[in-house]
Amino acid sequence: MIIAVDGMGGDHAPGEIVAGVLESLTAFDDIQIHIYGDESKMAPYLKEHDRLKVFHCTEVIEADDEPVRAIRKKKDASMVRMAQAVKDGEADACVSAGNTGALMSAGLFIVNRIDGIERPALAPTLPTVDGKGFVMMDVGANADAKPTQLTQYGIMGSIYAEQVRGIKNPRVGLLNIGTEEGKGNELTKAAYELLSEAPINFIGNIEARDLLVGVADVAITDGFTGNMILKTIEGTASGFFTMLKEVYGSSTKTKLSAALVKNELRGLKKKMDYTEYGGAGLFGLNSPVIKAHGSSNANAIYNAIRQARTMVAYDVCGIIRKTIKEGNAE
Repeated sequence: MIIAVDGMGGDHAPGEIVAGVLESLTAFDDIQIHIYGDESKMAPYLKEHDRLKVFHCTEVIEADDEPVRAIRKKKDASMVRMAQAVKDGEADACVSAGNTGALMSAGLFIVNRIDGIERPALAPTLPTVDGKGFVMMDVGANADAKPTQLTQYGIMGSIYAEQVRGIKNPRVGLLNIGTEEGKGNELTKAAYELLSEAPINFIGNIEARDLLVGVADVAITDGFTGNMILKTIEGTASGFFTMLKEVYGSSTKTKLSAALVKNELRGLKKKMDYTEYGGAGLFGLNSPVIKAHGSSNANAIYNAIRQARTMVAYDVCGIIRKTIKEGNAE
């Protein structure tokens, strides 16, 4: 199995990217990694490994580049070369912490959609208080969505939760302003009817306030709403730990208390760290494309590569392709 990695994408590239790649090669002896980027900049961090190949690239897609134009113009960019390797069958999956819009464009125009999938969805696994997590899609690939697209998100999310996350008969919920049937706008009302008929364990409407307590294994919404929820969760978690740090550092008494519960606090922070679950999968494409967070460290890159490896091993894209084809044939 070969996984292509964008060595130049993300805030901490290439050092943290290379470190995550090397960690992955140590952990998994069944993968090879092809890393794309400026060889001179990656060289200080690289180590020789018989399952690692370096491909020199002369261009980089920057965070402020216009996504579609960058993909079309920068043919020798690390992200473009990585996606092209998947397209050409030289790699089985790819991982990047770079420009989100550009990676979505690379997935859409280079890797290409599965036949029958109307729009791909960006789907991270987010934390829950019990540590199990849930998949949410879409979180920004498509600001607007149609009922049929939300239904496809539900099918793809269910397949991923079962095959990769090992959840039997995963619960799929539709994000709404209330749990009662008939709630919501025209989009959610129409999507509710279609999801009810889909070959998934649809549990009906769910509310955003219940996401972190594990109300569903897969939460479905449009990209506009999903992106706001994602950033609210990120901001709340960050703000909570900032306030906690201020409280525990406010006096000698609280500093002593913090020392006593230091390990427990670290465990809590790790439980709420979404990077422990991997990156956000761009579902609906012919091969796995994983978007790691822009601020990814080595551990986040390792988990994103682990996620890509599992998706390839369980042929998630193939199962989605088969399910969509069978559904369209009915």
